[in-house]
Amino acid sequence: MEDKELLAIVEKKAQQWLTGNYDEVTKQEVGKMLASSDKTDLIEAFYKDLEFGTGGLRGIMGVGTNRMNIYTVGAATQGLSNYLKKEFGSLPEIKVVIGHDCRNNSRKFAEISADIFSTNGIKVYLFEDLRPTPEASFAIRHLGCQSGIIITASHNPKEYNGYKAYWNDGAQMIAPHDVNVIKEVENIKNVDEIKFKGNPALIEIIGEEIDSIYLDKIKTISLSPDSIARNKDLKIVYTPIHGTGGQLIPRMLGKLGFTNVIHVPEQDVISGDFPTVVSPNPEEPAALDMAIQKAKAVDADIVMASDPDADRLGIAVKNDKGEWILVNGNQTALVFMYYLIRRWKELGKITGSEFAVKTIVTTEIIKELAEKNGVECFDCYTGFKWIAAVIREFEGKRQYIGGGEESYGFLAQDFVRDKDAISACSLMAEIAAWAKDNGKTLYEMIQDIYLEYGFGKEKGISIVRKGKSGADEIKQMMSDFRSNPPKEIAGSPVAFIKDYKSLKQTDCATGTVTDLVMPATSDVLQYFTADGTKISVRPSGTEPKIKFYVEVRGTLNSRDEYDAVNAAAEAKVDAVKKSLGI
Repeated sequence: MEDKELLAIVEKKAQQWLTGNYDEVTKQEVGKMLASSDKTDLIEAFYKDLEFGTGGLRGIMGVGTNRMNIYTVGAATQGLSNYLKKEFGSLPEIKVVIGHDCRNNSRKFAEISADIFSTNGIKVYLFEDLRPTPEASFAIRHLGCQSGIIITASHNPKEYNGYKAYWNDGAQMIAPHDVNVIKEVENIKNVDEIKFKGNPALIEIIGEEIDSIYLDKIKTISLSPDSIARNKDLKIVYTPIHGTGGQLIPRMLGKLGFTNVIHVPEQDVISGDFPTVVSPNPEEPAALDMAIQKAKAVDADIVMASDPDADRLGIAVKNDKGEWILVNGNQTALVFMYYLIRRWKELGKITGSEFAVKTIVTTEIIKELAEKNGVECFDCYTGFKWIAAVIREFEGKRQYIGGGEESYGFLAQDFVRDKDAISACSLMAEIAAWAKDNGKTLYEMIQDIYLEYGFGKEKGISIVRKGKSGADEIKQMMSDFRSNPPKEIAGSPVAFIKDYKSLKQTDCATGTVTDLVMPATSDVLQYFTADGTKISVRPSGTEPKIKFYVEVRGTLNSRDEYDAVNAAAEAKVDAVKKSLGI
């Protein structure tokens, strides 16, 4: 599309915001963008409508159809209301839960959404204050609701907010519901169709009563209470990074019996500005800096951090030299799965009906570990809604043990249907106590997993390309990888390629093409080389990025070899990056 054509479309959309029933502050902001000689902000604000991705609706806060504001949130909620009334109109009452995180405008968006649902005749359970995302998922199931929303942008920078939509199983929506809700939102052509007024009689405030039941349920997943009792004074440094985990995670650790939870006071402060970090993302090393400094000061056993909506967990441990190192998301998921399967076996709970789930970009060692121990492991797309979809498929038929993804999300129970840092922090503290009970550190435990199941090294690389031009560039990069796939990577021939957009797998040696069985298509490419390297490429569904996931394999024969094997894997990752030109 020519720039002039795009500008004409954008200006027409913006003019509707000037003449429609929008508040005066919004109109003034739109007017400034229209009057400016530089149309960049105008185009970015109006060139498209926000769409549901792997994490729902997410965007920069501001005026415009491509921004998070009361009107885009309002349209999403009105569209969802319309769809719920079509799907559940025969019920005597349609019910939803609304939760929100610590971000700027989160409470406002939550209350506006409550007004819209209630005006549409839908019963609303609104949390009294900020709460973790997984607790809202739990509440949907516990209260027998048909849907729910959570206002959060997870770990995104402070400029962002978001809107996650959930179905009656407590999981984020997948097709057909997400697609159908989008259609309902698109059918709203005028701001006057959004019912903002509110019906207080249908809004019920919830809080502590749900907190208590939720935490009691999390306690039931504990597998080693004796280890906790013997190591109750384990030194645990925990930070919520200004977010929603601050109240419930220390409380849950205390409920399990841990007596030495050490805070980072500056990061206990609830703030959507995230004043002590550049990014409130536990994947980013800098986000854990203050907690690691605290850990050094008190000689802690483990550092744990949750992201702002407390659905993801980052950890740091001491290595064999006494240095604090970050544990990546693949390693964290691997530790969880190893512990759960081992303890289930030791407790005689493995019957042959158990299963685990991981995403296609998460380390293959998890699948090997699970299946060597008689637990089937399913692959699914990135986004925890897909893990939840597998849990739903086998509900009442098979026993779920755990599921995780490389991006620091894990779920060890099925009474929640989203990744859960509350239970993950609790379980990781228990694992640290259990490891200590067995005479080893968490670092040594990770090494021992590699000794038993083979070594792996993973690296995530993100290339940021912002705005419409960035989106076009990312689209072109994916097209180029499809039309001209690499024949070898880091000196090893590409053995086969999986393209989840076409749902085809190609054997590069024979040219044989077979079908991939997945519930939907997805814009993901994977290359598997002869030496066991796996590379995955996908555009992010929630951020202006194209993501590369690299996993290289190796052999570890003893703990003493770990540094050398790890260094060789690092060099291999660098060679992969060079081969791909990233």
